[in-house]
Amino acid sequence: MIFANAARRAYHVGIFAGIALVLASCQSEQKTPSGGSGKSASLRIMEQTAIAAHKCWFASKDKAFRPYRFANELNSMSSQPRFLLVPAKNFGGLPALVVQARGSSSKVEVFGPLLSEPLGARVSADINRWSSGDLSCAATG
Repeated sequence: MIFANAARRAYHVGIFAGIALVLASCQSEQKTPSGGSGKSASLRIMEQTAIAAHKCWFASKDKAFRPYRFANELNSMSSQPRFLLVPAKNFGGLPALVVQARGSSSKVEVFGPLLSEPLGARVSADINRWSSGDLSCAATG
């Protein structure tokens, strides 16, 4: 009888130890390296920049951006995530602004005819601020 209780206890301890090992191995497999989300540097920087642009220019109903619509193309298979500002009345028309990053680069490129208009200086300043990590809607200082 004593031997049976000891065997039963050992069996249960073994079961619990096995469960603990399985759980520990599952947890260690799910860890990702610090800073690693599986996203390229270009996608991470463009997500941050696009969210700020949408929030500050469109969700805020900024009058300067009423003539434009935001076209998100972050999920492109070309390793070139980008967003566009297109004419509000012609969503399929030529973009007035293209903001993109390429491959593994976290450098944001900005081009398009909007940059040569009066709003261009503000757009450039906003994109530079957002791509450097400051996600505020207005330049400070």
